[in-house]
Amino acid sequence: MIVIAMAQMLMSFNVSALPVSMSGMVNSFNTPPTTVGTAVVMYSLGVSGFVMLGAKLGQRFGSKIFFQAAVVLFLVAMVLMVISPTAGVMLAGQALAGFAGASLVPSLVALIANHYRGRQQAKAVGWLGSARAIAGVLAFVIVGYVAMINWRLAFALLIVHAAAILLLSFKLKPSPPRPEVQIDVGGVILAAVAVIMISFGFNNLRTWGVLLARPGAPFDLVGVSPAPVMIAVGVVLFMAFFMWSHRQAAAGNTPLLALEVVDSPHEWAAVFTLFIIVGTEGAINFLVPLYIQIVQGRSSAATSVAMMPFMLTVFFTAILIVRLYDRFTPRQIARAAFVLVTAGALWLALVVRNDWSVLPVILGLITVGLGQGALVTLLFNVLVTASPKELAADVGSLRGVTQNLAAAVGTAVIATLVVGVLSAGVLRQVTDNPLITAEMKAEVDLDSINFLNNDRLKERFEGTTATAGQVTEAVRINTETRLQALKVGFFVLAGLAFLAIVPCGWLPDYKPGDIPGDQPTRAPRRA
Repeated sequence: MIVIAMAQMLMSFNVSALPVSMSGMVNSFNTPPTTVGTAVVMYSLGVSGFVMLGAKLGQRFGSKIFFQAAVVLFLVAMVLMVISPTAGVMLAGQALAGFAGASLVPSLVALIANHYRGRQQAKAVGWLGSARAIAGVLAFVIVGYVAMINWRLAFALLIVHAAAILLLSFKLKPSPPRPEVQIDVGGVILAAVAVIMISFGFNNLRTWGVLLARPGAPFDLVGVSPAPVMIAVGVVLFMAFFMWSHRQAAAGNTPLLALEVVDSPHEWAAVFTLFIIVGTEGAINFLVPLYIQIVQGRSSAATSVAMMPFMLTVFFTAILIVRLYDRFTPRQIARAAFVLVTAGALWLALVVRNDWSVLPVILGLITVGLGQGALVTLLFNVLVTASPKELAADVGSLRGVTQNLAAAVGTAVIATLVVGVLSAGVLRQVTDNPLITAEMKAEVDLDSINFLNNDRLKERFEGTTATAGQVTEAVRINTETRLQALKVGFFVLAGLAFLAIVPCGWLPDYKPGDIPGDQPTRAPRRA
């Protein structure tokens, strides 16, 4: 369990370290903060695009040896992060880490299925979820202080972490390879291209345009932005992937994803709700560091302090929620958890100010964390225990696609939303403002508005004809619209969590149990 938990922490630490290192990366690479969001997307893209392939390769060559190879690849990716001279190399390092994660994610579920049964198995699933949360806590604590020296040191620590996992992994049970497992090349292509199209589409909504093409778009389709078109094409390809998989199964071939893990409303509800809650988590993990480091101009250590209540709450809830499995059904727990997320996000939208240390904001983050921790563990357990043991790697790949695609989409959408609200607010306030003259508008590019702290904004006005009064007015507009954008972001997250209560009605309404045994046919469903 130590090896499994450490591997989950390796991946989660990497993702959590990115937003905490935001200000350091912005300064090192002279790049906008949304580039860090792109790095999260690149990692998630690698995992979600190729995790189903990783599951099949793990089955074919043996989960233990494939797990070890993936750890080595992750180590190489972290070396690339540490030495990256440009933002492009940094993004390449995250993409490589994503490929490694695509192999690690299904291996972890397979290892749990191989080593645990019954109540121990439910606890192991809980610990896997809590390992993800505690990695976030450690990332925000360690990276928050290490990044004050140099953000690269945080990723250097992951090199040591990966080496330790590799050494300990030799203690794992050997898993025999299954050379008879086929690789569905057509399914790999359809799934990977679908994920790439969806991820790139969402990630470029802000620069290419949500509907109409903006000047930054590489091309347009009769004036329409390519971003929503890519998203639509990606969705169609996902539908084609499932149609292809059914045809492969009907022909007696092995599909890329075992259809048994997604053949009931219970499992689809678990996938859908898991996507929503992980996307919400990704959005919060982007919003809070963005506001503290870029808007307030405070240190990464301040980000650690601000996020600590949220991350600790997720950690403890992910472990302790297992105790409620004998008293409440997954449907009841999920509904209550989404109510907490809705209430917490709505509360944050109402009380958030320019000071994250106030008690009301801390209470809001804790409330969201309670729902977050409960849902991630619960929904994962529903997926794991609804399928036979031999399909554990397929369940792991389904979880990997869902979580990483959700993290990428959640981060990209919230970035597009808050920057869009910021731009609209600034343009609205400067349109008829007598202090903001036409000359001043011409000197400041209003087509590329992004989040800036007030000191950086003042620096932009140096060398222009702006008077002291005009600069003061610009700072006021910037301060007000930034806060408005943040509030709108939390309102949207609250609304999304509230809507997610509806699909919770399709979750299982029975008590959790164990993974069915090694039957060749579908066992009775239990969660």
